[in-house]
Amino acid sequence: RGRSGLSMNAKQWYQRRVHGESLAQQAQSTSEGSPIKMSDNETVAAAPAKRGRRPGQTSKRKAKESYNIYIYKVLKQVYPEMGMSKKAMSIMNSFVQDTFERLAAEAGKLCKMNNKHTMDARAVQTSVRLVFPGELAKHAVSEGTKAVTKFNSSRA
Repeated sequence: RGRSGLSMNAKQWYQRRVHGESLAQQAQSTSEGSPIKMSDNETVAAAPAKRGRRPGQTSKRKAKESYNIYIYKVLKQVYPEMGMSKKAMSIMNSFVQDTFERLAAEAGKLCKMNNKHTMDARAVQTSVRLVFPGELAKHAVSEGTKAVTKFNSSRA
């Protein structure tokens, strides 16, 4: 587009840089709200107040939920000296999320079939037996039972 395609702020900046005005003077004159003289025959109104965050204001980002910290903790329990790349962590996170969704969907179907409104440990255990194959299901059920027992004993 060339120089004519630039926005007014960029034109103003360019003109000021050419004429040797410092950045501090630029900021001061644009904040005053007085018209800016571009050349001998053209005058442009000052830019409106800046948009965006105020000084000192922090942005609120919605935290993305992931299983990364839990995957990392388990990795360190099994292999304390080993690390994991970002790509591998992303793959593991997707795997855990997919497995969770499958188990939750199956447990939800079981609750619906039994006309129950609350998903309990028994529904989850049955869904684990249905979703996971053979030996993996047995180990998962025993680990789940152990976790529920530990949770119940810490509550009492």
